[in-house]
Parts: sequence; structure tokens; C-alpha cells
Amino acid sequence: MNQKKRIWGWYFFDWASQPYHTVLLTFVFGPFFAAIATAHFAGLGFDEQTADARAQTYWSLCLTGAGLLVGLGAPVLGALADASGRRLPWIAVFSGFYILGAGLLWFTNPDGSNLFFALFAFAFGFVAAEYALIFTNAQLPSLGTEDEIGRISGSGFAFGYAGGLVALILALVFLVEQPSGRTVVGLSPAFGLLDAETREGTRFVGPFIALWFAVFMVPYFLWVREDASRAAKLSFRAGLQRLGASVRSLKGRPSLTSFLGGSMLYRDGLNGLYGFGGTYALLVLNWDLTQVGVFGLVTVISAAILSWVGGRLDRRFGPKPVVIVSILALMAVTVALASISRETAFYMPVDEGSVLPDVIFMFCGVAIGGFGGIVQAASRSLMVRHLEAEAETQGFGLYGLAGRATSFLAPALIALATATTGDVRIGVMPLILLFLFGLLLLRWTKPEGDRAGRWSET
Repeated sequence: MNQKKRIWGWYFFDWASQPYHTVLLTFVFGPFFAAIATAHFAGLGFDEQTADARAQTYWSLCLTGAGLLVGLGAPVLGALADASGRRLPWIAVFSGFYILGAGLLWFTNPDGSNLFFALFAFAFGFVAAEYALIFTNAQLPSLGTEDEIGRISGSGFAFGYAGGLVALILALVFLVEQPSGRTVVGLSPAFGLLDAETREGTRFVGPFIALWFAVFMVPYFLWVREDASRAAKLSFRAGLQRLGASVRSLKGRPSLTSFLGGSMLYRDGLNGLYGFGGTYALLVLNWDLTQVGVFGLVTVISAAILSWVGGRLDRRFGPKPVVIVSILALMAVTVALASISRETAFYMPVDEGSVLPDVIFMFCGVAIGGFGGIVQAASRSLMVRHLEAEAETQGFGLYGLAGRATSFLAPALIALATATTGDVRIGVMPLILLFLFGLLLLRWTKPEGDRAGRWSET
């Protein structure tokens, strides 16, 4: 199998898996859950503000719990996989869980009567997607030379966002109902096969994403192969000992330690923007799911294009400067988000019915998608520069731990700020602190990592 085909197979994992984040987390299921949860709590007699707060709290707790599971489990799984030399079996198992979790979202009741089931199904698939990502990330160092890794990482993210874009377009055109009961192009959901009254079109997005993943993982499993000679056996205890040694080694690796600490915070801030972007539009600007979907299209298109551009900038300037500029841009976007409502834009009053807040929010979506894609790709590239040979999965397990260890912070801070001020807009402001402190910790991160040049030795 030639290396070019192997790289394309690796790209297809991003194409197959990314719609869970784009379509389900941010632009369709997340806002759908917020809408039905708000209506459910309003039906129980709560006022609009309290109903909104309860819906956001439930969604926050779901993301927090899922993030903690990823953070606690990822390093252990990574250590075991590195010792055994096998990654594909783990990816296959978690692929099955991904499909199951996404498929179960079909059973979400539109009256909000089984909110906990819906959250469990979503979290189950989300955790599986994150676990599988750790193992595929660990394959990145074997795909090219050190000079090529940034470009490959950026192209992978761009290809993944392109997949998310296509999946979102198909969902909006053929499945997701508008208030009129028809999709954005005037079709009945699935050409009339699904009942708009019971929101079957929107609910079927879960099984659709499950099917999408199953189909497009075929090239990955056909074209990405492992070196069987690396396979070995290791006990669970030995795997944990190896993990402990890896964590203890951070004491002598200040560059890696500062990078993991910084990325832990700024990636949590980014996940906060992703996790609440669609629900924010629904709650603050009173958008419906179709408008949120169009916002998603704009965001994903910019993410796909700018992730590709970011990969080239990574190769030209290195990943660290790219990460820093992206974080500064995301901080500015967060300030802009908090400045808009139906009555204000950049904290200034606007005329009733003005579309200026909507336009600003769209531009914020472009920036979130674009700079979010860039910072993720460049961060993955920077992590590769800190990896030790033969411990890639374990290293990305620690990277996953760093990305999820404080995953409760963004939703918890958003919930706390919202509850304290009674203003959903102010609720996103704590994300600025996560970006800021993450940026400060990068001061001690070496642009080229802290390990000897691994590629020059192979």
C-alpha cells in the first residue's frame, strides 16, 4: 500500500467522524435538545429565563460528564495500545460505539419526556468518537516527515470539515424541518417518509450520521495498515505503570508540560464556543434550527478553507505562532459574541428588526470555524514535535487528557456566569479567561518541541 493512499485513508477518518461534532454537537442536535428542553420546562410552569437556564444546565452537565470520561480513560487506553502495538482493533470497537450512540438519538422524544436518555445516547457516541480520535491521531507521525506533518494535519482537518459541511447540507436539505414542517428547500422530510409533526426529520439526523460514519470509514480500514511486527502483549497493570512513568516524566519536560497545560485551557475555551454556539444563537437571537443550520454551513466552510490554509502557515512558520495568533482571534470573537443581542450590536442599541446582530453573529461563526480549525490542526502538529518514538498513542492519550481534564470548566463557568448575572451573553465571557491563561502557559513551550529529532533517526 503506497504512502499517499495511506494518508488519504487517514484523512477519511476525519471525513467520517467530524459530522458528530458539526451536525450533532453544534448545529442540529445541540440546538434541538435546547429547544425541546426549554419547551419541556416551560410546560412545567417555569418562566422563559428559568427554562432556558435549566436547558443550558442539562446540556452543560452532559458535555462535562462526557469530557471527564474521555479525560480519565484516554491515557490508560493509549498506554495499553502503545504497548500492544495495535490501534486498529481499538478504533474498530469505538467506531461501533459511535454508530450506536448516534443511532439511538432517533428515540429522543420531541416533548422532552426522555431528556436523560437523549443526553446519555449523545454522550455515549461522543465519548466513542473522542477515544477513536486519540488512536488515529497517534498514527500521524508515521504519515510523513517532520516538515510534512503540519500540512498533513491541516489537510486532515480541512477534509474533515468538508465532510461535516456535506453532511450538514444533506441534513438541512432533506431532513431538518422548519416551523412550516418543510426543509430549507421546501421538501417534506425524507420526501415525506418522515413525519414533520413528531420531528422525525430532525431526529433521523442521528441515524443519518451513524450511517455516514459506517460508509466512510471503509476507505480508512482498507487503506490504513499497521505494522504487525510491533504487536506485543502487556498486562493492564503494566500499562498503568507505563502511564504513570509517562506522567512523572513531565517533571523533566517543561516544554511539553507547558504545552499540555496551555492547550488544556484554550482547547476547553474552544470547546465551549463549539458546544454552545448553536444554542447561543437559539437563546439570544431567537433563531430557529434552520437559521442555526445556515450558520453552521458558514462556519464549517470557513473551517475547511482556513484549516487548509493553516496547514500551509504551519509549514512556513511552525505551529506555535499559528496557535498564538488563532487564540488571540478567538478571544476577540468571544468579546464580539457577548456584545450582540436582538437589541444591540457591539454594545450599541440597534433599530427594532435590524439584521445587524445576525450579520455580526455570522461573521463570528466564520472566525470560530476558521481559527478553531487552525488552532486544532496546529496544536496536533505541535504535539507531534513532543512525542517519543513508539509511544505515540500514549502521548496523544496525555494530549486527550489535557484536552478533557478541565472540560467541566467551560460549561461550569458559563452556567455560573449566566446564573449570577441572568444574562446569557455575559455567560460566555469566562471563555476569554480560558483563552488568556492558555496563551500565557505557552510561553515555556518550545516551537520545535523538547525531544530529539525523531524523523532524523528513522
